[in-house]
Amino acid sequence: MSSAAAQAQGAVLVVDDEPDLAESCAFFLRRAGYRVTTASSGAGAIECMTKAAFDVVLSDVRMPGMSGVQLLEQIKARDPDVEVILVTAYPELETAVHAIKTGAFDYLKKPFDETQLRERVERAIAHRGIKARNTGFRDRMRLRDAARLVWRSPAFGRIVENLERAARTDASVLIQGESGTGKELLAHHLHDSSPRAEKPFVPVDCSTLSESLIESELFGHVKGAFSGAAGSKMGLFQVADGGTLFLDEIGELPLGFQVKLLRAIQERQIRRVGGTETVDVDVRIVAATNRVLADEVEAGRFRQDLYFRLDVVRIDVPPLRERKEDIEPLARHFLAELRQREPGCAANAFAPSALQALLARDWPGNLRQLKNAIVRAVALGAGPLIEARDLPDDTASPARPAARETAALDISGGTLQEIKARAVAALEIGYVQELLRKHDGNVTRSAEEAGMARSAFQKLMQRYGIRSSEYRADS
Repeated sequence: MSSAAAQAQGAVLVVDDEPDLAESCAFFLRRAGYRVTTASSGAGAIECMTKAAFDVVLSDVRMPGMSGVQLLEQIKARDPDVEVILVTAYPELETAVHAIKTGAFDYLKKPFDETQLRERVERAIAHRGIKARNTGFRDRMRLRDAARLVWRSPAFGRIVENLERAARTDASVLIQGESGTGKELLAHHLHDSSPRAEKPFVPVDCSTLSESLIESELFGHVKGAFSGAAGSKMGLFQVADGGTLFLDEIGELPLGFQVKLLRAIQERQIRRVGGTETVDVDVRIVAATNRVLADEVEAGRFRQDLYFRLDVVRIDVPPLRERKEDIEPLARHFLAELRQREPGCAANAFAPSALQALLARDWPGNLRQLKNAIVRAVALGAGPLIEARDLPDDTASPARPAARETAALDISGGTLQEIKARAVAALEIGYVQELLRKHDGNVTRSAEEAGMARSAFQKLMQRYGIRSSEYRADS
């Protein structure tokens, strides 16, 4: 971790009744860039916490007056999100392990070195950050879980039931479905329904990770492992320790890295790039893809052994066109979300003509495209009712992607800004489709020719509901 990053993210309180040991730990942590305060007793630590906020407390177990375990209890009563690391001698190891079960983040066994100290604190800081980002999601899920996963169709209801059954185990889950069908929401629901719910949910978009850096991102690296590695970095496997690692677009992983991922999943161990020590990790793997992985295995683009390891519980998410019963409740949900976020929103319902137009559409971009259509309708509509005319042109009446591809610019109505937006959309759609056709559906090569990052090119595809599989010769 760089000094600037540590200063921005980490405030550590070191508690030990032996001043030399406290100052030694503080020296090492300050050298790593953390803001460090020391206290010589549990009471002193509580006093420090009334004056300043801390991310991590590093406390000796055996101290006069208030023990480290008693301090842990008081800290958790004051602020459950503060991570506590206990320092223990071997005879007290059982006490430390029990403390972890009641709220401590980790323990350090004496004697320990600077590397062990920094790694424990780094993990605690990273865990606190992930927990903070996940807390808001969990709270929203608890308050309105049914509103996050909106459905009316029996097919989607069965998917939710199967996910909640799978959540009781640690089995790997593979979620397959077209782009925009809500695979990450389902993965998050699985995590929040599992015993790991209080631990991190860490999403990773495999399609945005370059082949040269993917191992460092997932496994971490040590200082000097490669050019530019100015400090050590914790990988996302360690950040997700105890929780769920969500590998989105797993089909985009390079073949060369797939064997390393398989080994990490099977052995529950990782090794940082440039490092020699293995690190135990406890994560539940949930993978998602808009491809059919069995076909990718057949074509030699995905390892069969990794596929079998991931495909323990498979969830196939149907596209929106195959569960049209869900369109109306989803549209109402997206409108309610908008009204909650923007109190000045005039629209509060759909005219029958608008609902008919929504139901008539195939929605190749699925939930994402439907939500965008509602956002546009709210932005352009004038009254309390969303009318069919407020919806995007390709939503107001049935249209296939091929029809959009060849459609001429429509200047029959609308403001200059609206006409310009339609023209830009037509240009972008045609350009993306032509590149995908030229490169046999290969997103990476298409993005390179467009002079764009792969992730940016994919976002453009998702915006218009364009799927690369439709442009492959074998599709």
